[in-house]
Amino acid sequence: MEKIEVKKEKQNGIDWRFVVSVGGEEYYVILDREYWQKLTWGRGDPIELVRCSFEFLLARESKESILARFNLREISRYFPEYETEIKKQIKTADSGG
Repeated sequence: MEKIEVKKEKQNGIDWRFVVSVGGEEYYVILDREYWQKLTWGRGDPIELVRCSFEFLLARESKESILARFNLREISRYFPEYETEIKKQIKTADSGG
């Protein structure tokens, strides 16, 4: 899998905005604080959630198929299993296993 680089671009009271680079491709991603809370129980780094989400996407499609700009919550529209899988991954990482 190609290296995934995530940089926080902006932050406000409602959301975070990121630039994600994967093998020369750039993506602009929004993560709502409310959605981050839902997926991570308010724990963990939002950057890590975005990185894990790109790992999830790249396991299912090519980097060229990923939308150039999107809100993280849109992933579940295309991949209904996203929330369940990402919560498992985060829970496992949080418990150290």
